[in-house]
Amino acid sequence: MTTFPRHTAETAPEAAKERLIASEKAYGFLPGLYQVMANAPQLLETYQRTHEAFVSTSFDNTELTVVWQSINVEHECHYCVPAHTGIAHSMNVDQGVIDALRDETPLADPKLEALRTFTLALTRGRGNATPAEFEAFYAAGYGSQQVLEIILGLSQKILSNYTNHVAQTAVDPAFQQFAWNRADKAA
Repeated sequence: MTTFPRHTAETAPEAAKERLIASEKAYGFLPGLYQVMANAPQLLETYQRTHEAFVSTSFDNTELTVVWQSINVEHECHYCVPAHTGIAHSMNVDQGVIDALRDETPLADPKLEALRTFTLALTRGRGNATPAEFEAFYAAGYGSQQVLEIILGLSQKILSNYTNHVAQTAVDPAFQQFAWNRADKAA
């Protein structure tokens, strides 16, 4: 198996150094995901820019979390589920929403459940959804803009989830308390 070095600002390729310095300053630590992505500076830059774009969409903090965590759980990302659990807490997302997403149970709010269901449809269908799935999503109050914004969030999560899969990125100490295993595989 190939190992993926974890870089610091001192060891990273020149094109990644500034991004790592800024990230460490912003978070108070250097996320392991960024340490791995620094091996391909363009990947790190694309991920961070995609993140910035996604958080500026029409989705509020809870909806952002629904999209992120639905994809993280579906992709079984051992790194991103705990990280986004911690992020959800910092964004003041309701604990019931956080737990339901991690446990793959329906959300109590019908609009959020429609968002979760449609996000999973696009994720599982590789961008394809049935007319009935579109109709249910639109009936919940979302529109074509949000369909495209989910695709943006999905692209962000593919970059991080797949990187964490191939690199087997260790969960950062800040998020270890939120460690996660898929319920049907934990037994």
